[in-house]
Amino acid sequence: MKKQFVVIGLGNFGGSLVKEFFDAGTEVLAIDQSLERVEKYRPFATHCVQVNTMSEATLTQLGIRNMDHAFVALGDDIESSVLTTLILKEMGMKQVWVKAADVYHKRVLEKIGADKVIHPERDMAKRIAHHVISEKMIDYIELSDKHGIVELAASDKVHQRTLLDLNIRANYGCTIIGIQRKGDTIVSPAAEEKILKGDTLIVIGSNEDIYQFEKDGL
Repeated sequence: MKKQFVVIGLGNFGGSLVKEFFDAGTEVLAIDQSLERVEKYRPFATHCVQVNTMSEATLTQLGIRNMDHAFVALGDDIESSVLTTLILKEMGMKQVWVKAADVYHKRVLEKIGADKVIHPERDMAKRIAHHVISEKMIDYIELSDKHGIVELAASDKVHQRTLLDLNIRANYGCTIIGIQRKGDTIVSPAAEEKILKGDTLIVIGSNEDIYQFEKDGL
């Protein structure tokens, strides 16, 4: 079953997250108090609604309890950010990630139980979206709009198989440039190097090729 996400606040960061989830084919509920923003991002969300999120009753009616992961991206509206986060945690939301306006906002959010406090700009939305959608992706670094470097967790499927055997570049178009194993990094691993379960594969290539490798090769 695919993960379900809710994004509260459709500014630059929240709106970018919604678009990334949409591009990944993931279900996302988008919420904002501004009708203009709701209409702007409606084409990119499974559902897009205009409500005040500082009400547990409202969030309950929207089915928030059934979501896997919430992002609170209310910008400089610190009061709304804090109260919404508090309500989500009291409702039992599994993961609540919140964008902080400054270090003081961050401290408050940590004290009330936010699972992760972030303050990324728009160019960080893709990295975070990829990270939470994927079961195998550990980290993502964007090189361009179409290319990146990712860290992927090696699965049973590739355990004890060599890079030569997998022939990833020929089959998927991307390249393993390193293997992290028990705290050490093997840079430019040889073709005869065996991959072990628990390894972290450092892969470079186009986003499309990396996605296919993650989906079909791991």
